[in-house]
Amino acid sequence: MSTGCITREVLDAQEQLAEFRYVRKPAVKGYTGEMLRVDLGDLSCRIIPVTEELKLKFTGGKGFDLWLLWNEVNPNTKWDSPENAICISAGPLGGSPAFPGSGKSIVTTISPTTGSVIDSNVGGHFGPLLKFAGFDALCVTGRRETRDHMVMIDGATGAVRFYRNPELETNSHILAGQLSEMLTDNQEDRRNFSSVSAGTGSDHTWIGCLNFSFWDWRRNHMRLKQAGRGGCGTVLRGKGLKALAVRAPRSRPEWRRAEGGGE
Repeated sequence: MSTGCITREVLDAQEQLAEFRYVRKPAVKGYTGEMLRVDLGDLSCRIIPVTEELKLKFTGGKGFDLWLLWNEVNPNTKWDSPENAICISAGPLGGSPAFPGSGKSIVTTISPTTGSVIDSNVGGHFGPLLKFAGFDALCVTGRRETRDHMVMIDGATGAVRFYRNPELETNSHILAGQLSEMLTDNQEDRRNFSSVSAGTGSDHTWIGCLNFSFWDWRRNHMRLKQAGRGGCGTVLRGKGLKALAVRAPRSRPEWRRAEGGGE
């Protein structure tokens, strides 16, 4: 979605509910050493340390996701239980330009379609930008009553913010553009931003997918990649979320910016 999609009604409806401050740590040898747990029930956040034992046994990506999910659920947890978590991690190579596919993320949750644990591989920039914002993995648990909430992880300011906005579009191809316009400073900053959302189809099916956005500077709009397995988009909508969003600090040197976005 290109710029110019925000109306006054959308801006006026944006309500910040809570804020959690943190000190961003840079990645060293693939790890920042911290994971973020977000609880939608009481709008709280907690930082979980990444120990050397976790690195050795679980490595990252699917391993971190499974460890986080294991610590949230119980034998009676269903896909729509508040304690069912959506876990996202990019692994230690996430965001490294030296390896193909390092923009990939893994999403893990209990599936509406199988009632068991599933994982889904997805492109886009959310996983790497999450690491650049200070976290090796994200765990979202709890639930809101209305489906118009958003969590914003802002690595540029060191804050996690909870918002409610009933006027935002639900369908991802429009919502991704709205969020990038609202939550970044300018067009250059949009390459540091990504969102995760699920459209209205996920309200009516058990196989809803998650849409991970990334800024396409050639086409001048946000594009989407899908985590399509297991109905993880249905889980996100069931938690009352319109979107998860992340913004990383700016990292491109001035001489690259001067090239007009060229790679």
